[in-house]
Amino acid sequence: MAAYLIRRLWQMVPTLVGVVLLVFFLFKYFGGDPAEILGGLNANPEQIAAIRQQLGLDRPVWEQLGIFVWQILTFDWGTSWATQEPVAQMFASRLPATLTVMVPILVLEVLLAIPLALAVAYVRGSLVDRTIMVVTTVALSISFLVYVIVGQWLFGFRLGWFPVQGWSDSFATNLLTYAPLPVLLAVLVSLAPQTRLYRTFFLDEIGQDYVRTARAKGLSERTVLLKHVLRNAMIPILTNVATGLPGIFVGSFLIEVFFSIPGLGREVLLAVNRSDYPVIQAVTIYLAVITMLINLLTDLLYKVVDPRVVLK
Repeated sequence: MAAYLIRRLWQMVPTLVGVVLLVFFLFKYFGGDPAEILGGLNANPEQIAAIRQQLGLDRPVWEQLGIFVWQILTFDWGTSWATQEPVAQMFASRLPATLTVMVPILVLEVLLAIPLALAVAYVRGSLVDRTIMVVTTVALSISFLVYVIVGQWLFGFRLGWFPVQGWSDSFATNLLTYAPLPVLLAVLVSLAPQTRLYRTFFLDEIGQDYVRTARAKGLSERTVLLKHVLRNAMIPILTNVATGLPGIFVGSFLIEVFFSIPGLGREVLLAVNRSDYPVIQAVTIYLAVITMLINLLTDLLYKVVDPRVVLK
């Protein structure tokens, strides 16, 4: 296990180097001139030259690349071009709000979708199964914007159960007062595709030979599903969850904008609109590192859920 872990960590190095080079040269040669963007339409050549000197854009390319790599190693991305706020401080202050909303969404999505899909697989072919499949198909056809508009009108304005927008400095207040409505709507949106997908995983396992053998031994259908099918289906489920984990930051963009949550997703969206390159570059690199670490953790969890898996 230790040798596998060390080898995988070492294999991440060239991947990360490739990501760093790709991000640097894309922003360097295809992202537009930051000095002209910051200077605006009315800036004269002298002002643009001063901005380029201030940002270090007049230095040789290899020196700019070295500064970029040093920023990654020291987690010091300088300051935001738009707000002059240190990027590291921006991440530290915005990330808790994002996690307060997105972590419950991820946990509830998994905890609800797995038993629901298993229950649907248990009654496969029945009227209940077909009805749930029709409902999930309809739910998939509805835009998330519709969920937000209807949810805010129904639960916020009509019933008055939750505030439509707002945020505070208290974690408990945010989690219990402001986060429930966006969490509820996001879970409703994600539950339909996850239920259909997990149901497919379970049905694939139900058709395997070991399931017929377990039934021949006299085991009940419920025991077969809970003891054998669920465990063997956990590997594709883990894969699906792992691929969705980096998306909690991407998925937070719309939620934070619609519910006025001062999180990282909304800040990144504002940075894109402002062409705030330091913030965008930092997010890109962090997401790449997080994705690689999540993939490594998922491979290790394969061994936990199924001891037959051999890590090479």
